[in-house]
Amino acid sequence: MKIVVTGTRGIPDIQGGVETHCEELYPRLVVLGHDVTVVRRSCYVTPQNKIDQYKGVKLKDIYAPRKKSIEAIVHTFLAILYARRVHADVLHIHAIGPALLTPFARLLGLKVVMTHHGPDYDRQKWNRLAKTVLRMGERMGARFANEVIVISTVIDRILREKYHRENAHLIYNGVNMPVPAETTDYIRSLGLEPHRYVLAVGRFVEEKGFDLLVRAFAHIPHDGYRLVIAGDADHEDHYSMSLKQLAREHGVVLTGFIRGAKLNELFSQARLFVLPSFHEGLPIVLLEALSYRLPVLVSDIPANRLACLAPTDFFVTGEEHSLEGLLSRKLAEPDTRISYNLSPYNWDYIATQVDAVYRRLQ
Repeated sequence: MKIVVTGTRGIPDIQGGVETHCEELYPRLVVLGHDVTVVRRSCYVTPQNKIDQYKGVKLKDIYAPRKKSIEAIVHTFLAILYARRVHADVLHIHAIGPALLTPFARLLGLKVVMTHHGPDYDRQKWNRLAKTVLRMGERMGARFANEVIVISTVIDRILREKYHRENAHLIYNGVNMPVPAETTDYIRSLGLEPHRYVLAVGRFVEEKGFDLLVRAFAHIPHDGYRLVIAGDADHEDHYSMSLKQLAREHGVVLTGFIRGAKLNELFSQARLFVLPSFHEGLPIVLLEALSYRLPVLVSDIPANRLACLAPTDFFVTGEEHSLEGLLSRKLAEPDTRISYNLSPYNWDYIATQVDAVYRRLQ
């Protein structure tokens, strides 16, 4: 089947959970026999990733303005026109913002699969108008997509209760089992020692809660531990600039956006992984930390409550004192690695599930 994918900034090596999801999923769907084109937003295409295909997935770069309030909707509109022009068998829309245009795609005769990655209207970065538009996008996707995929039971419940969509397909995010790095060159270049730092990874947006983590870490006895945050902002704003200033004031190591061997080394040599988010769908970065068998400390939002985690792995969302206390307790425990059951999050199995959804539309 000819599949056209939109709603993502693009692949490969572009920051974001949806982007990681697409980078892992679609090469596997090519292996399963599909002709897949991922439509990328031109403003995220750099000389380093200006390529025509990635692991068998075709890449089509289409204009998008680098402005967070309109880039997704403008790009999705143009991507839908492209999908119609190339006679796609399936248009796969990722995320509820782009899903606003699901009725337009259906009017053009396209069959639409929508993946709901999370209620983005809960994110602090959006103003009231943007949140209204996102809620409308969720409604349009839930009502008009031929098939809907949800990545967590929390999202499935939202669609059932709000829109009476009873037939959504629950298909989790996935994770690859890594080969941990034995090298330490990169972390030592950052002034770090193996197993002597706390790691957080993600975009510099308010709902990730990194400012809360910096303040909490600053208030506990460090005993030689450092705090490292890997990531950056897609759009530099007041929050990201103030976070960087706060991090500098407290000696936090900021790596910028990294992938590949550098990120592998950071995960491999970390003492503890922390995810202080106020909002998530099903965080791939948490699954990655678990794949490295790291001890973790995460906010107690529903999306983080994976069955393989213990009650002591959660702190009260947004409460600095709760985070401080559990950080201190975790760092006082023996330095061990933990085996988690990650069998539901196998990318090869996930690809077969998505393949089955596509074949329902034949």
